[in-house]
Amino acid sequence: MSTEHTENAGNAEHTASASPAFRYAAVTFDCSDPAELARFYSEMLGLPVTFSTEDFFFLSREGAPGLGFHRLADHRRPTWPDGDQGKQAHLEVGVDDLDAAEAHLLARGAEKPGHQPSPGRWRVLLDPAGHPFCITTLV
Repeated sequence: MSTEHTENAGNAEHTASASPAFRYAAVTFDCSDPAELARFYSEMLGLPVTFSTEDFFFLSREGAPGLGFHRLADHRRPTWPDGDQGKQAHLEVGVDDLDAAEAHLLARGAEKPGHQPSPGRWRVLLDPAGHPFCITTLV
């Protein structure tokens, strides 16, 4: 292996290790009644509720990705397959440092909408095609 190739490999390792850690955490469904939808999926999949608030329920096994259910005040049922009312789910991505992860993703093309419902717990970002997703330290 040439010295140049070895040096470049070392730089690639350093660059890769400087990136924040990301881990798939969940898919979250918008709904009008998160408790009811969580009950349905909990019974179907045998997953326990591991976190809940009045507006959000999370099903998972310890250390594993899960399903989230988020109350949306003006929720309308999806009308699949006709598409008049689109699908209503988004990814949850676990991170160790919200600020570092946000900066990393914004530099790579994500956008940050002005409305952030709980910026100390999670951040809502948009992928380059406009799909919302969340980064969080909660999972």
